Formats: sequence, C-alpha cells, structure tokens
Amino acid sequence: MPEDYFGERVAERYDSAAEMFEPAVVDPAVDFLADLAGDGAALELGIGTGRIALPLTQRGVRVHGIDLSAAMVAGLRAKPGAGDIGVTIGDFATARVEGTFSVAYLVFNTIMNLTTQEEQIACFQNIAAHLEPGGCFVIEVGVPGLQRLPPGETVRAFNVSATRLGFDEYDVVSQGLISHHYSVVDGQLEVFSVPFRYVWPSELDLMARLAGMTLRERWSGWKREPYTSDSTKHVSAWEKTA
Repeated sequence: MPEDYFGERVAERYDSAAEMFEPAVVDPAVDFLADLAGDGAALELGIGTGRIALPLTQRGVRVHGIDLSAAMVAGLRAKPGAGDIGVTIGDFATARVEGTFSVAYLVFNTIMNLTTQEEQIACFQNIAAHLEPGGCFVIEVGVPGLQRLPPGETVRAFNVSATRLGFDEYDVVSQGLISHHYSVVDGQLEVFSVPFRYVWPSELDLMARLAGMTLRERWSGWKREPYTSDSTKHVSAWEKTA
C-alpha cells in the first residue's frame, strides 16, 4: 500500500485553497465529465473531499470514489449530499469496486501520486477493467515543465509569497518530482513535501494502448481549449475499445 501523504493535517486545510473551489474552476470540469458520463455512472480516483464529485452528483451523475486517505474522505462525508456517493478506501491503481462506469477520471495532477511507471500502467489497466465498452478515462495533469528549468538546475519555484513558498525539485533521470511546501500558519513554519512522478502525454497514450484504450480527445483545459506546444497542462480522454 502506498504511503498516505494526505492525513488529518492536510485534510483539515485542503478546502482552504479557495481558488480550486471557485465555480470558474469547478464548473467546466463538471460540465466536461457530465457530458461523457451521460446516463451512466462515474468513478473518481482520488476523490478527496469531494471538490468535483459533489457538484457532479448534483448534476444527476452517480459517482463512486476511491481514495487512500481516510482523513480526506471524512471531510467529504461531513458535507451535504455526500451520502449519495460511495467510497472505497484503497490504492486507486489496484482497488476494485462493483459495477461498471461510463467515465472514470483523475483530476489536478493526481496521476502523479503514483510514483513509478509500473503503478501508472496498473492504474490504466485497473480503470479499463471498470469501464463499459466505449467508456472514457479522463486525466487532468500538468505538462512536465522541464523547458522552464535553466541548464544544470533541478529546482523551480511555483509559489512565492509572504506566507507561502513552494518549490518543485526534479529528478530528470527517474522522472521524479518532489513538491516542497513551506507555509506560515499561526506564526509557525510548517513544512510539507510529497513525491510525484511526472509523465508525458505520449507516455500516457502508450499506457492507454496497453490497457485497450485509444485517445479520443486532448485539450489544454476543461473548456476544450486547443492543446499546443505552449500548454502547461492537458485534459485527455481515452476511450475503451468496444
């Protein structure tokens, strides 16, 4: 079982990242996923506190989630409407749930929480086993920012403010990335670091092919903005072969 980096300390503050919960951020994702779900059910990997699952449920889509963190799921359970959502505690690369789904999804870089290529491949295979024929697996993830690293450097800042510092530390040999967070909370410095594995779009396409899925669409955002060489993230959907 992978290590759970999203325990009570993280879970109790997770919803304070207000920009993530803004309707301008959430609504396009929900629209995209509801369109793919149709009359079927949705499976969210890394459901967390329900940022996407709850509004998707309100749109009439049946949602089941998988998450490693019992603390994050407790945050979901405390919210109105959560009783309509089933949750399985476990590793979403391998955990199985009953039923089949018309769409499964991983948002906000969560695929990178699987820190080896083998785990990421297993995730695609696991999802393929849960999808109905013609169903889609959707991932929202950043494009690796190696072009923004000066030659010979491995650390890039992603947040610098009076109360928070954030740095990504790259290992370009293993495609490893450690995200370091330094925050001032109630006058005290809190330090939080979590490992990831960054992954290229073409690599994800191959993982999908190995699992019996093919690329259906790729965009630079949930509003189906064109994906270009300047895109810093992508939203991709792979369809299970009928």
